[in-house]
Amino acid sequence: MRKIARALRSNRLGLNRLKVLSLSLVVFAAACGEPTFKGVAIEPPREIPTFTFVQSNGDTVRFAPEAGRPALVFFGYTHCPDVCPVTLADWSRAKAALGEKASRVRWIFVTVDPARDTPALAEAYARQFDASFIGVSGDSATTAAIQDAFTIASYETPGATEADYLVTHASQSFLVDDAGRLRAMYSFNSGVEAIVADLAQLLR
Repeated sequence: MRKIARALRSNRLGLNRLKVLSLSLVVFAAACGEPTFKGVAIEPPREIPTFTFVQSNGDTVRFAPEAGRPALVFFGYTHCPDVCPVTLADWSRAKAALGEKASRVRWIFVTVDPARDTPALAEAYARQFDASFIGVSGDSATTAAIQDAFTIASYETPGATEADYLVTHASQSFLVDDAGRLRAMYSFNSGVEAIVADLAQLLR
């Protein structure tokens, strides 16, 4: 019985030490400034390559790290009947909630339907929701490559006519930090509170 009691005490001491170590690691991470995301955190963070898109006026938009400027990214298309307009309307609400800090965020809408969505259409669509939102359209190779970088896909489904097809696509918004790393994602129609909180952390 004494041996059992000593073993139990030893186990309790070991568990207590483990708890203290775990707490210390949490405190250390917080002290190092690592954010705790309210969205679905991507662990480990994923490096996103640089992509370049050409706008309707010939200017280029580079999807690349910018110091002090995180990005919120969404993949959709201008003929989308539901997910895309709701998501960009939520972005408008998130931008308003962030106040002046929102000017440092890059709000990027990437079309997954470049066959119909010209650069001009993608730009105009994004700007319907806010003048600062960036809408981009690339060729099919660029579109496939950037979706692959985010590990998502899209595909066409038949519509009423050959030209009136729908595109099934990812419904999440993605948070990329100013070092070009994918850090978190947000499911469709989940509200803006997590997006606002996580962007505010990165904008400190």
